[in-house]
Formats: sequence, structure tokens, C-alpha cells
Amino acid sequence: MRPRIGIKDVAREAGVSVGTVSNVINQPEIVSEAMRARVQSAISRLGYVRSEHARHLRAGASRLVALLVLDMGNPFFAAVAGGAERAARQAGLGVMVGNSAESRSQESEYLSLFATQRVRGVLVTPADPTGRSLDVLRGQSIPFVLVDRVSADDAACSVSVDSVVGGRLAVRHLIAAGHRSIVYVGGPPDWPQVRDRRAGALAALDEAGVPRSALTVITAERLDVSAGRDAGARLLGLVPRPSAVFCANDLLALGVLQALFSARLRVPEDLAIVGYDDIEFAAAAAVPLTSVRQPAAAMGRLAAEMLLEETSDEPGRHEHRQVVLQPELVVRGSSLRAR
Repeated sequence: MRPRIGIKDVAREAGVSVGTVSNVINQPEIVSEAMRARVQSAISRLGYVRSEHARHLRAGASRLVALLVLDMGNPFFAAVAGGAERAARQAGLGVMVGNSAESRSQESEYLSLFATQRVRGVLVTPADPTGRSLDVLRGQSIPFVLVDRVSADDAACSVSVDSVVGGRLAVRHLIAAGHRSIVYVGGPPDWPQVRDRRAGALAALDEAGVPRSALTVITAERLDVSAGRDAGARLLGLVPRPSAVFCANDLLALGVLQALFSARLRVPEDLAIVGYDDIEFAAAAAVPLTSVRQPAAAMGRLAAEMLLEETSDEPGRHEHRQVVLQPELVVRGSSLRAR
């Protein structure tokens, strides 16, 4: 792990004194414009982030971990946060929670804030699928664990659920119920879970000998109820109309359900629905929603435990690992009868 970039490193890079760097950071008005530009250029090259808690950290490790989720309004991420918080509190640590709201720029702002605060480590579900937003943590050697994502290499821990298996479970169920015309309502196509759940759906068609053309894809801009209602309206315009829909998460499914009710269609008689996540509201919907359950709280707990292990007093004993949990299908009234 790279050592943290400090003010002495910036001074060395800029070829100035530590005092000059300190003045640029704390009292820029007393430093010439040319000198400020010189120091700021060194700060940018090194990726230095000012620590607001340097004195505290000299006395010991931070007692705060950070959690950044895609959408705190989604009960799935609330459950992830609950599992992580319980594990952190058992270790005597506090949790700072941020919501990227599926925004890459907002994600970058939060990660920079976490780095500035010198948190002990970060649990993060990236909004940026490239992972570049995590460079600010790497540059400051702040440990992080990916949640609901698979790490692309062995340089970080991750906890995820097998979305390919989940997609296969959902569409296998619909095929077994007699459906041969299915819509997949997914989110942004560059998000790994969206791609993997679609891949699982196609795998289920292949297994059953059903042509892949039986699956129509509708892309939603976001993974929320509003986007689900919009997708439902587009679904209703398809000719011929499909007999079933599989949604990339439950919020999308609930939005589709609202659109169908507004059109006076019956679920599942006119159109069957399967969601994903099995949030609390799934069972309480007007028509209880069949959904692929993810162990959200367990995911958060495991991620926090791995982060705590990595940042313990014996970090040399830690080995990065990628934990992949398995989903399960929970069948309810929204998919029980084929058309």
C-alpha cells in the first residue's frame, strides 16, 4: 500500500519549504500568484488531500468509516447500510453515510470529502463503472471495499451477489409458467448488475431452447419508481404486447405495476411481473411482487467486517478477497398465473 501523500511531499515536489506549502493551503492571500500556482500544480500532480484531522490521527487511527451508496431512497441500500452500521458499531466505530444518487459527480465529491476527513476506510457502491472515482482513495492509501460490485482485480475486497444467477432464476420461473414473450426492464447498460441480470435472463432462454428474440429490452435511465412508470408506458405500446416482464430491481417493478394498474390491466392475468432485491415493499404491494432476494444486510455486514480486518492493528494478516453471495427467488402473486 502506498504511503499517504503529506505536506512534506508537496514541498519536495514543488521545491519550496513546508511553510510555503502551509501558507498556500491556509493563507493563500499572503503568497504570490506564481508561488500559489507552483504549489497547487504539485498538489494536483501528487493527489494530495488536506487532512482536517491530522492531529487526531497522530494519536491513533480514525474511529470513523464511510459508506457511499447509489440511492439511499432504495430500501435495498438502506438494508446494506444497516448491516454495515451494526458491524461497525460492534467494533466501536461510527459510520458516515453518503448518497451518490447515481451521480458520478456527486460520488466524486463525497469520496473527496471522505479523503479530506481521513476516514478509516470506505464502503462504496460505485456510480462510475470505470472505477476512476476511487483514485482519490487509492492516492491517499485509504482502504475501501466494493459493495454490490465485483472487484476487477485483487487490489481491493468486494462483496456482491451473483446477478447472472439472479437473472436466470427470474426468467426460468417465467418460462416454467408458460411465458414466451418477456420484457427485461433494465437500468443504465454500463452498470454491471444490469448487464449481468440480462445475461442471466438470456441464459435461461438458452437453457429452455427458447429463442433469444423472446426477450425485449427496455432501458430505464434510473433504477427508481418513476423510471419504472415510464418503462411501463413504453411496454404498453409494444405490439404484440408481451405476457411477462422482469425488472432489474423492485423499484422499477413497482413503477411498472403502477403503469399497468393505470391502464386497467390485471397482474398476473394480463401481464406477470418479477422484480429484483425483494425489498420490504415487494411483499406489501397491491399485488405481492415475485422478486429475486439479495441478502442485503449480510452484504453490508461482510463488507464492514472485511474493512475492519484490513484496517486492524495487524493489517499484514489481511488478504483481499472477492465474496460472491447467492440470490434466491421468492414467488408471490405477481407471477403465479400465465396468460
